[in-house]
Amino acid sequence: MFKSIKWKFIIVYFLLVLISMIIVTTFIVKNLETYQINQISSTMENSIRKLVNSSTYLNQSDNLSDSQEDIQKVTREWPISSSERMYIIDTQDKYKIIADTTSIEINKISAFDIKQIREDLVINTKKDAESQDAISLNYDDDGKSMHMTSPIFNDTGEVKGIVYMVKDLSGMYRTLEESQDLLLKATLIALFTTVVLGYFIAKSITEPINDLTVKAEKMADGDFEQSVEVRSSDEIGKLANMFNYLRIELKESISKLTREKNRLDIMFANMADGVMLIDQDGEIVHVNQVMTDVIDISYENILKYTFNDLMKELNSELTLEYMVDESIKHGNYHLEIKPCIYNLRHGLIRDEKEEVDGMIIVFQDITEQQRLDDMRKEFVADVSHELKTPITTIKSYTETLLNADVDKESSKAFLSVIDEECDRMARIVKELLQLSNFDAKRVKLNKEDVDVNELIEKIYFKIKMSAEEKNQTIIFNKNEENEEICVDKDTIEQVFLNIITNAIKYTDDGGTIEISTHKEDKDMIITIKDNGSGIPKKDLKRIFERFYRVDKARARELGGTGLGLPIAKDIVESHNGKILIESGYKEGTTVKIILPRRDESLEVIKA
Repeated sequence: MFKSIKWKFIIVYFLLVLISMIIVTTFIVKNLETYQINQISSTMENSIRKLVNSSTYLNQSDNLSDSQEDIQKVTREWPISSSERMYIIDTQDKYKIIADTTSIEINKISAFDIKQIREDLVINTKKDAESQDAISLNYDDDGKSMHMTSPIFNDTGEVKGIVYMVKDLSGMYRTLEESQDLLLKATLIALFTTVVLGYFIAKSITEPINDLTVKAEKMADGDFEQSVEVRSSDEIGKLANMFNYLRIELKESISKLTREKNRLDIMFANMADGVMLIDQDGEIVHVNQVMTDVIDISYENILKYTFNDLMKELNSELTLEYMVDESIKHGNYHLEIKPCIYNLRHGLIRDEKEEVDGMIIVFQDITEQQRLDDMRKEFVADVSHELKTPITTIKSYTETLLNADVDKESSKAFLSVIDEECDRMARIVKELLQLSNFDAKRVKLNKEDVDVNELIEKIYFKIKMSAEEKNQTIIFNKNEENEEICVDKDTIEQVFLNIITNAIKYTDDGGTIEISTHKEDKDMIITIKDNGSGIPKKDLKRIFERFYRVDKARARELGGTGLGLPIAKDIVESHNGKILIESGYKEGTTVKIILPRRDESLEVIKA
């Protein structure tokens, strides 16, 4: 409750009035008390002086006891209030009281026997008196009585008597207490009035503020349709106007930020690269889905890591401190997260003071690019190596023919070698051009219906002699059905011829090569199986790479260039088919060529 500004206002207002009333009451009562005491003391002093000055019995008589009756008569008739008592004390006769204002007969009684008379005041008055005007004023210890004494001198200047007057102050203090009670009641009424008025005044101030608070809370929850009613033109009214203006501007700003955030979220979500955003302390703030796949950690868990902890296992040198170094600027690093290779780039985020406020890091998958780059380098090296051998041979034999005296038979043999090497280079160039045409999609296929059995039988007669030279057996499991496929006859024949020729080359003498065809749904599957040396498992995934050969020495010996299988793969895929190889070291090789039996697009054109 006391956290509310309304109650704070009421309490402050209440305390202000209370403190003011306490100060005023204390001041009034204190001054009233001082005024009353001054008035009483002045009255008492005047009364004593008049009594002493006007009574001839007190002034002219040398012995006060001789004029006791006259003095008693004057004293009893002297006008004083009921709360006052006056005594005439004869100091020459053992301090006997010779007159008083009471109706009780106390004459001839010693002044020291009366409780109202203080012995010390009487003795001090006689002892310290110097003149007729020496009137002394004293109070009881409890402050309830006022005592005033005045000496009476004889002709020789000695104190012959004392006028002792006592004033009971109980009435005065009762009056003061009544005044205090009255002021207290007035204070309570004032405080009650203060609370009531303060409540309504505070309410008139806090209600608009509470309204602003409620509307501001709704705005904080995203509801920007709130509007505050302007009830006045004072400061609160200006605050309401500014709130309404702020609402409109904030709504527009939030709308722009939301649109921008949605664009960024969509952009991040659809980026092919992994993106990571970290703050100046190295805490991971945001990652996209690709980044979670790269690190293989869920989004919720990856946010628990710091950048240094995450990179510790990947590359301990790439710390936050190293990457925010001013001399590094925009970094570019290669990072291997098996089985992929990533190019890591980062950029620093700065605040308005140009201080580093964070960093954005991009993980770009360059696995394929790196693989292609490695293949390109290897391809260039292989092409250079393949062409270097025949060129060297041609160069050597040519120089020999030019610079040496060679007979006709030797010259003919040299020229024959040069011719073979030229054919070899021409074959390599031809195959490279064919691969280039497939890469550039410049190959035009003349598709027609071709009988599979007839095509394989034609190839069989071409390679029959090569197999018989190695005493190999070729088995052709002919499909009984006369099945046709829609292909480019020449290129498909090149594929079959290449696969079967490889089977003959890499199968030992006396080996067996089995060719079979069968239908499966809409495809025709041609299988070529041998029991040759086979291909190691580790080399199977690279068998279709250009210039790649499992046993390079044996391949060159057998006249292979390492381009046959890549060309075969491109030809089959251009027919919307597939070529699969199953093999193992010394387990033989099985090649499956899958081709569609009909070209549906061609049928549509014919129709």
